Amino acid sequence: MCGLRTRYPTDLSDQEWEILRPLVPAVKPGGRPAKHARREILNALTYWLRAGCAWRLLPHDLPPWQTAATAGVAGRWTACGKGC
Repeated sequence: MCGLRTRYPTDLSDQEWEILRPLVPAVKPGGRPAKHARREILNALTYWLRAGCAWRLLPHDLPPWQTAATAGVAGRWTACGKGC
């Protein structure tokens, strides 16, 4: 995890991340490099779920709200990986 930002109570622990890591799709090969770590995007999603806030109210030291909203809610990261 990046040590440059505030740690939130909703951040994934190392143990939680190790459990979830295999379920999170990797960056597609040959495409543009990822700007944000997958773990940080999940941290943004867990913050949003726990806080119950609007997407635009995510703290600025987490990935942009558009990134978290697209990855989590729009179906990019689903159990089957195909938006099911």
